[in-house]
Amino acid sequence: MACALGTAASRRFYTVRYIRLPDLLVEISVARANGTYRDYMKKLKKEKLLILDEWLLYPLKETETRDVLELVEVRNKVSFAIFCSQYNTSEWYENLYDPTLADAICDRIMYNAYTIQIEGESMRKRKAIPE
Repeated sequence: MACALGTAASRRFYTVRYIRLPDLLVEISVARANGTYRDYMKKLKKEKLLILDEWLLYPLKETETRDVLELVEVRNKVSFAIFCSQYNTSEWYENLYDPTLADAICDRIMYNAYTIQIEGESMRKRKAIPE
């Protein structure tokens, strides 16, 4: 569904970027290490729609949580984001390093968001090759 929304946005000439959260965190870490962190964050801010897949699939470390806060903050009320997660929003707090940082991140996301809960069997399972 997120990719379909991204495709629709792209067809309307919005800039769209799809990335898995683990890959994004690696890119941010590399940008920090080579001194291009600020430029990289500016680039992410300019993307009109950012689709983050595998959102909080595993617990984040402190630096990763701080990077996520910075990302959410620079994009807050400027750009759009889609967070694709296996968890309900109430469960996100558990995978963010610190309760205070978790509050800051979730406040910026959830109070300006629509939540779409998809239930039922996985599409991968339904579309799998029959045995």
